[in-house]
Amino acid sequence: MTTAPATLLLARHGQTVWHAENRYAGVSDIALTEEGRRQAEQLGAWAARNGVDAVWTSTVGRAVATARPACEALGLTPRREHDLRECDFGEVEGRTLAEFAAEQPERAREYRADPVAHPFPGAEDPRAAAARGTAALRRIAAGHPGQRVLVVAHNTLLRLVLCELLSIPPGSYRRVLPRLLNAAVSEVRLGPGGAALLSLNVPCALSS
Repeated sequence: MTTAPATLLLARHGQTVWHAENRYAGVSDIALTEEGRRQAEQLGAWAARNGVDAVWTSTVGRAVATARPACEALGLTPRREHDLRECDFGEVEGRTLAEFAAEQPERAREYRADPVAHPFPGAEDPRAAAARGTAALRRIAAGHPGQRVLVVAHNTLLRLVLCELLSIPPGSYRRVLPRLLNAAVSEVRLGPGGAALLSLNVPCALSS
């Protein structure tokens, strides 16, 4: 008997206080802005309109806070998965790429060319991050066959995982998937037969 695939609704957390300057947050626990909290409310309303059976989130505070309105709207208890945490950006945590480039222009050039082959100094291996994140999504999908699951996580981690699931070379993730919008939803069908991307970066806010 074939297990029905799960539909994973992947959402990046809401805006944080480091977004205005495009600073790498990574494993740093940075709070949502007022706009980020508004985005979380919009995601919650979207989840209530579109039917969600379960909510999973990374263990990082900004993701947990973004998932909270959806859980309240749906009457669900959020489940946390540490392997969905953002990548550790090492020496560039809390800094911008421009600041890093001013100090280490050659390392920044190599990073821009292939961020997987040339990660930031002291950073988590992007391949390892992709592997843990992909394994986490496969576990979640296996536990929710035929269901719709909201998964709130992080920009770089989710882009690496999407490349892994869709057989895209991981070193091109910044070019192929330039940015996941805050609190937007990307829909993936995931089961024993593999993964299919059904939508990418769909905003949750109702049009005026």
